[in-house]
Amino acid sequence: MSTIKDAVDVEVPLSTAYDHWTRFEEFPAFMEGVEEVRQVDDLHNHWTTKIGGVRREFDTEIVDQLPDDRITWRSIGGDTRQQGSVRFRRLDDTRTRVELTMDVEPTGMAEKGADALGVIERRVKGDLRRFKEHAERSGPREGWRGRIRPTDPGSPL
Repeated sequence: MSTIKDAVDVEVPLSTAYDHWTRFEEFPAFMEGVEEVRQVDDLHNHWTTKIGGVRREFDTEIVDQLPDDRITWRSIGGDTRQQGSVRFRRLDDTRTRVELTMDVEPTGMAEKGADALGVIERRVKGDLRRFKEHAERSGPREGWRGRIRPTDPGSPL
C-alpha cells in the first residue's frame, strides 16, 4: 500500500474550503480520471473512474467527519482499496491549509506499474492543486455540515 501526503494553501476561509470538499458530486471538475461521484447517502459515495483506459466503479464510506476540521473515508467492497483523510487548518480569516493523506493499494499490473513510477502520487497531488483553483474560482458554496463519528474502534483510520 502506498501512502500519499500533500497539503495546499487555499485562498478562501476555512468554512468555504470545507464546504467545497463536502460537495462530492463536483469532484470530477477537479479530479483527473474521475468521471462521476454519486452521493448515495450521508455516509456513502459511488465512484466511477477511468484511469489509463481502465474503468472502475467502487464505493466509499465516510467513517469520521467533523465540520471545518476533517473528513476520513475508506473504500468498501470491490477491488479498489484506499483510505484517507483530509484535514482543514485555518491560517487566517481568508486562507486555509488543506492536508490530504491517502493510502492506496494498486491492483492489476498497470496500476502497480503506475504506482512504482509515481504516477498515482502525482495525480493525487495535481487533484489537490486543482481543488485549490476550483474553490478559489467558485466562491462560497453550501456544503454538508453534519457530524459522523467513527463506529469501529479497530479501524486503522
